[in-house]
Amino acid sequence: MPEKMSYRILSSGLKILLSLAMCAGVAAAQTSRTTPTDADVYCSGAATDQAIPNDTYIISGENSRYKNTFLPSDYIYLNHGQAQGVKVGDQFEVLRPVKDMNPDRWFKWQEQLNKAMGTLYQDIGILRVVHVSEKVATAQAQVACDLMQRGDIVRPYTARPVPQFHNVKFDPFAPPSGKKTAMIVYGKDWTVATGGSRIVYVNLGSAQGVQVGNYFRVFRYQGAHSETLYQMADTEYKVYGFGSTPVKYTWEDLPRQVLGEGIVLRTGPNSSTVLLTTAREEIFAGDYVELE
Repeated sequence: MPEKMSYRILSSGLKILLSLAMCAGVAAAQTSRTTPTDADVYCSGAATDQAIPNDTYIISGENSRYKNTFLPSDYIYLNHGQAQGVKVGDQFEVLRPVKDMNPDRWFKWQEQLNKAMGTLYQDIGILRVVHVSEKVATAQAQVACDLMQRGDIVRPYTARPVPQFHNVKFDPFAPPSGKKTAMIVYGKDWTVATGGSRIVYVNLGSAQGVQVGNYFRVFRYQGAHSETLYQMADTEYKVYGFGSTPVKYTWEDLPRQVLGEGIVLRTGPNSSTVLLTTAREEIFAGDYVELE
């Protein structure tokens, strides 16, 4: 087997196993919290098809002669200072455009939906300026989602709305809402399997009327021809040696499986960042969502 193909197979397998390990035993019921945490809101990331200005960025940081990433306790240097109007006490968000380093297609329409959603910008943290010179500002992290790097984009900090969890009992037999539907395109860190209290990204956003605080219901059809996990054909009504029915049943004949729900934390034009608040079992990229 060619070395490149072997690597891709091994990488895909590890990705799936790690995703499953992360969500094994994950919540079936929403916690007693009434709102998402600051980490949920400010470390969630968002996809957008609109380019984010990158004229302000991290130059470097303390001990850069041997460091290529910087810790929250480090002083971090920005390429703008007094000449650009930066003042002590100013706050900035740190972002990084990211892409899947192992872009294997997990479900049928993933590539097209990913492209329509746009670039995923990962939240790296929030900085506060502690010293300013003419052309450079020195800052420290107030919120750290990840290690900061040279070239990370820096934008003025804007407080994000924190939605309230709804106090509605989850219904595993909920009928279709009749509202807009979409798919989970990928999970945070490009995971393909996820669960409760995790972040996922879906292909409906502000351009389609989605707002922060909206809820999505997650569901799956049984016996569809675009299964996200490998299985033998027609297992929804027959398995050799384990019984069958007199007639064939397809996904159109069987009840859909309601898997969980999640709250919208952020929106892009064609995407939403969703915190899964309830998950009955593993949820996969390619599972469907509908606005509740």
